[in-house]
Amino acid sequence: MKNSNNHTLAHTTWNCKYHIVFAPKFRRKVFYGEKRREIGEILRTLCNWKQVNIVEAEVCPDHVHMLLEIPPKYSVSGFMGFLKGKSSLMIYERYPSLQFKYRNREFWCRGYYVDTAGKSASKIATYIKNQLEEDKYGEQLTMLGKM
Repeated sequence: MKNSNNHTLAHTTWNCKYHIVFAPKFRRKVFYGEKRREIGEILRTLCNWKQVNIVEAEVCPDHVHMLLEIPPKYSVSGFMGFLKGKSSLMIYERYPSLQFKYRNREFWCRGYYVDTAGKSASKIATYIKNQLEEDKYGEQLTMLGKM
């Protein structure tokens, strides 16, 4: 029953992967350059604190895609509450000027998208890896076709 994708806890063997997408309030495009890299570091740090493995992640200009391995001892909603809550505090600590744009302590939208990856985790990882390029391509489309 040993598989390279399986992980173990004290009394559990598990393989739980989730595709999660979440966005900043009003889908404002705030993730460019240095902010993009620093927000990625913040999310990585918070995932490490909870022993959540990031399989693939991409910070797009107006949303974040993540493929995560969340241990079954955490609920997805509980982990997302932690991730979005702590990351907004850390973002406001690094960028105090954002507090005025996003009302105090409300950086992220209330909701998020989550889907279980199942056996198609490699396809989802590839999709996330190419998501930034697809977003750029989508912005270049006009009524007459590509620019």
